[in-house]
Amino acid sequence: MPRKYKSNDRFLKPDPKHGSLLISKFVNCLMWDGKKSTATRVVYDALGIIEKKMPDRDPLVVFLDAIANVKPRIEVRSKRVGGATYQVPMEVSPKRQQALAFRWIIQAVRAKKGRPTARKLSDEILSAYRREGVAFTTRENVHKMAEANKAFAHFAW
Repeated sequence: MPRKYKSNDRFLKPDPKHGSLLISKFVNCLMWDGKKSTATRVVYDALGIIEKKMPDRDPLVVFLDAIANVKPRIEVRSKRVGGATYQVPMEVSPKRQQALAFRWIIQAVRAKKGRPTARKLSDEILSAYRREGVAFTTRENVHKMAEANKAFAHFAW
């Protein structure tokens, strides 16, 4: 990492509609080819669909809960010890938890074909909110892998 590295978090502005830094960061992760207005429209349309499907809930709260449900607490990392490579379970930092949650939700959305992205995103957010769906399954698989390799936890230093 360069000595004069400046984190991009300082320059992140909250989104104009909800005033949330998390939605702004999610828009940046969803964006392709620098098309931020398209990514923003997709996210806002998805939140609008969520509002129609769940009128009693605030869509921002549903989004935040969905991200919290998908965040992994523990993951496995490869560690080479004495010529052998072990999968060592380690805790995940909060920034990486958020990044992985975003990545898994966006991967699940992009894997589905044949429907508008806003609808696919709203479905994935709602299923993550209900603790189901592709992104939540990915999280569960990561946790199962860490649980299975719990015997190698003493290599985490």
